[in-house]
Amino acid sequence: MSALLAWLLTNPTILAIGAGLVGALGWGFHQRLAGARAERSKQAGAEALARNVADQVDNDIGALPVAAVRKELKSWARD
Repeated sequence: MSALLAWLLTNPTILAIGAGLVGALGWGFHQRLAGARAERSKQAGAEALARNVADQVDNDIGALPVAAVRKELKSWARD
């Protein structure tokens, strides 16, 4: 058993294949993290845009007189 292990650890071809596998796994893990980071950034941008629109709506509603707000809300209410 130790002779087989010694042969595997001293064989340059086996070591190169092992290093390639470890490198490929590391690169794949890095790409997975980069994709997750990009998705979080994309979602944060969409949430910021939604917050901006919500703030604009709040500002527009706050600028209307009370009677106009009631009239506007009546058009949305079901009878």
